[in-house]
Amino acid sequence: MSATDPDTFTSVTLDKEAKRARLFTRINKADNWFQVLGLAWLTPILKAAAGDNPKAQAGEVWRLLGVPLLAIAIFLLAWGALAPKVQTSLGAVPGPAQVWEQAVSLNADAVREREKSAAFYERQDARNAKLVADGKAEDVKERVYTGRPTYYAQIWTSIVTVFFGFLIASIIAIPLGIAAGLSKTANAALNPLIQIFKPVSPLAWLPIVTMIVSAVYASNDGLFSKSFLISAITVTLCSLWPTLINTALGVSSIDKDLVSVSRVLKMNTWTKITKLVLPSALPLIFTGLRLSLGVGWMVLIAAEMLAQNPGLGKFVWDEFQNGSSQSLAKIMVAVFTIGIIGFLLDRVMYALQSMFTFSANR
Repeated sequence: MSATDPDTFTSVTLDKEAKRARLFTRINKADNWFQVLGLAWLTPILKAAAGDNPKAQAGEVWRLLGVPLLAIAIFLLAWGALAPKVQTSLGAVPGPAQVWEQAVSLNADAVREREKSAAFYERQDARNAKLVADGKAEDVKERVYTGRPTYYAQIWTSIVTVFFGFLIASIIAIPLGIAAGLSKTANAALNPLIQIFKPVSPLAWLPIVTMIVSAVYASNDGLFSKSFLISAITVTLCSLWPTLINTALGVSSIDKDLVSVSRVLKMNTWTKITKLVLPSALPLIFTGLRLSLGVGWMVLIAAEMLAQNPGLGKFVWDEFQNGSSQSLAKIMVAVFTIGIIGFLLDRVMYALQSMFTFSANR
């Protein structure tokens, strides 16, 4: 019977500890992205699987996953119990089951509409091929399917509209914010305008934007429809302020030592902005962008209702006007859709913030 070499045993133990330390390092790195994606509860599960204190990690799983799921379950139970007791002009408020039923129905309607569209283009292609074969190529016509937009198409329209308005707002707000942060004169000039226009409701902007767009953009045959431009510009006017304010704050809060270094190195204005100002101010700029996108998404729904842009806002308005027994449930489907997309948009901006800044502060 051979005795175990103490040095060999120590080496094996150290090797195991090193592997364990590397594993926990990887888990901690992955935790940053789990938090971005809203999956922070995966970290304690992975740590427990790797041999960390199971009891402590179970408590973390309960806090990060169990408590939110319990809160959702309580909400659904309370909603299901109380909804039938509230009577409206369209009947009782729908419960979770009725809302889910309408969500499934909207999906089925979208599938049927896609099938109709595919059949239309198949018939058109067959007709055009026959005309070409008969030597009547001049009679070939390409028509666009004009069926009603599906629920998913309306979701996509809203997303495109909000990003268009958000992009314009960012292009305006970031340079103005940099100017306000670098110059006390520019800040004094912009501050009154910010304080006056920041609280203005989208419902107040809409009539003004509608009249201006109708006067300038006389035709609907251009690249964008009037309703799209009205909705996007309203989003721009309401969402640029958080980015402008946070950019100005971030630029004005740059470490004074860095400013002194830029003077010593005799940096020109462009180099100072690109090499010093923007990297230092990025965390606050991204915070402003996240706030602006959230405001823009909220404003968009109201803008689409009145501008009749064929997105989620118009869907809600049409169902409200429809007044059928399923309308209220469909509106609630839209409410949950709006909330979930708003959450996902915020996660996207948080992911970009984590990628491009040294700070993960929210």
